[in-house]
Amino acid sequence: MSGWHATVLTIYPGMFPGPLGHALAGRALGSGLWQLDVLDIRDFATDRHRTVDDTPAGGGPGMVMKADIVAAALDEAVVTGPKRPRILLSPRGRPLTQARVRDLSEGPGAILLCGRFEGVDERVIEARELEEVSLGDFVLSGGEIAALALIDACVRLLPGVMGAEDSASEESFEQGLLEYPHYTRPQVWENRAIPEVLLSGDHGRVAKWRRAEAERITRERRPDLWTAYRAVQRDGGKGPDRPASIDKSTGFK
Repeated sequence: MSGWHATVLTIYPGMFPGPLGHALAGRALGSGLWQLDVLDIRDFATDRHRTVDDTPAGGGPGMVMKADIVAAALDEAVVTGPKRPRILLSPRGRPLTQARVRDLSEGPGAILLCGRFEGVDERVIEARELEEVSLGDFVLSGGEIAALALIDACVRLLPGVMGAEDSASEESFEQGLLEYPHYTRPQVWENRAIPEVLLSGDHGRVAKWRRAEAERITRERRPDLWTAYRAVQRDGGKGPDRPASIDKSTGFK
């Protein structure tokens, strides 16, 4: 097999592939467009209880994942294949962005360490040069769900995974804006009609409407993205002005 390669290090290997075994990601996995390996961190423990954690130095609540055990698992993951980014899913990491997802999807894959308990011994983070990544400003029970999300975000961008190649370029975050609203049949539902412009067959009007709606939604919901987008515009950047593929007879995609 070849293709994009994800290796997940976890103490709960049964959580994988999970949802990645279904829909787009699952079909692509079955077709060999990407690979998934799962390493059980407990397999690298040195005692009969398969211990991977210990009490925090300096005291305090909870437990900390041991540097020697985690390092052994990481070293096993990097033995074969091209060098891949080593990522620790952690609430204190840099927020995962669509730009970082696209960068990862264009590379050979990633090694993903799923943190648990209070976290991972800082020494292994430094020694193995782990990139800490967060899904957002909230805390999960562990990094497994975050790893699933990151892999799914990358896999759907791989060549041959999505049926409509234009779809990814018009999604939220791809061009600095949130995505515009979508509609489909029936034309009227519960006295709510599809906007007339989308039924006009006028590609120029549709494109302008979609851009205006994307800007409105971004401005209302994500002022931070709107500020960054406006700064790019002032510097001569371009917004989402490429129209989608429209059926000329109905206005539907």
